[in-house]
Amino acid sequence: MKVIILGAGVIGTTTAYYLAKAGHQVTVLERQTGPALETSFANAGQISPGYSTPWAAPDIPKKVIKWLLMKHPPLIIQPGAAIASTPWLLGLLWNCTKERYALNKGRMVRLAEYSRDCLRSLRADTGIEYDHRTQGTLQLFRSARQIDGVAKDIEVLKADGVPYELLDPEGCIRVEPGLAGSRGKFVGGLRLPGDETGDCFKFTNALAELARGLGVEFHTGIEIEKIVFEGSRVRSVFTSAGEFAADVFVAALGSYTPKMLKSLGLRIPVTPVKGYSITVPIVDESRAPASTVMDETYKIAITRLGDRIRVGGMAEIAGFNFDLPKSRRETLEFSVNDLFTGAGDLSQANFWTGLRPMTPDSTPIVGPTRYQNLYLNTGHGTLGWTMACGSGRVLADMISGIRPEIETDDLALSRYS
Repeated sequence: MKVIILGAGVIGTTTAYYLAKAGHQVTVLERQTGPALETSFANAGQISPGYSTPWAAPDIPKKVIKWLLMKHPPLIIQPGAAIASTPWLLGLLWNCTKERYALNKGRMVRLAEYSRDCLRSLRADTGIEYDHRTQGTLQLFRSARQIDGVAKDIEVLKADGVPYELLDPEGCIRVEPGLAGSRGKFVGGLRLPGDETGDCFKFTNALAELARGLGVEFHTGIEIEKIVFEGSRVRSVFTSAGEFAADVFVAALGSYTPKMLKSLGLRIPVTPVKGYSITVPIVDESRAPASTVMDETYKIAITRLGDRIRVGGMAEIAGFNFDLPKSRRETLEFSVNDLFTGAGDLSQANFWTGLRPMTPDSTPIVGPTRYQNLYLNTGHGTLGWTMACGSGRVLADMISGIRPEIETDDLALSRYS
């Protein structure tokens, strides 16, 4: 079949690759000049199935008040954007129950674990390189209360058979020697040894080259103007470069998906949540992280990418806003310098922001719509890199008429009906 994919981020590109591997004729339409130049460009670098945790949790309403009053807040809400996002925020609150949390985390971990397995197979098959490491994630706790609060996550990890280690401070330093200089600033950690790291931008562009080798056509630098449908099917997409018709269409437009599909009458509960990162050159290997350390207090991920440190985090509800406030950079610099003092040259750091496409239940939307030939692959939030290969693979199987290897019925848009 002829398939058109809207969007060339890590989600759209992995989908294109797996569809081409399945024998389909694939075309990718992208408004940027190349793949992975928006949300996939400089994310935190984590591939963390074990850390696939819903935002909506029973204790979140209480935590939000505390976060908003912190000097380095992990959550920022701009009043105007909050008003526009009211339905989404109400959906988030509705999911803040113990039962919904367990349900959402279970399906997130299921997809994320499968995605990591798909990534490992892809890496073995192709030899793709992207500054990857396979040394796990360490969730670092600065207070005993945080250790007590992780019990609900450990229950889900046990239920899903995900390996983990609960470490004391010396155990944390054993797996991350660079933390030795900050001994006394943390009380323990939860290590997920099956997690990985890697540069999402490098991966996406390398995979795009592999996809081109399979016949995938990438049309970049073009704007999508209109989606044309007839009855229960999409007929074509009008762009600044002309009309593109196909048998099947996949929307992988991240935060822009609801806006682009609004004319079809589809209500897609995805809102942009702004995240920030700095990329810092390493100047002292002995003080640098070995893999990913998640600073639980500030919700900051500190990741080793080759000879660089990627520091990413925060969640800002600010609509489609790409400003780079100095205060956000200061939060990232504080976290990495507090835990890995002297590891990188902060004066040479590159500062970046991107819009994560978030659903109110934190689970992505992967699957069919009420239009017979239109599929969605969006809403991955902070876990697009973690879930990319699995999402692309299950969608390619659906379109090919093959039953996916994991349960996917609860990932579709229909769960919001």
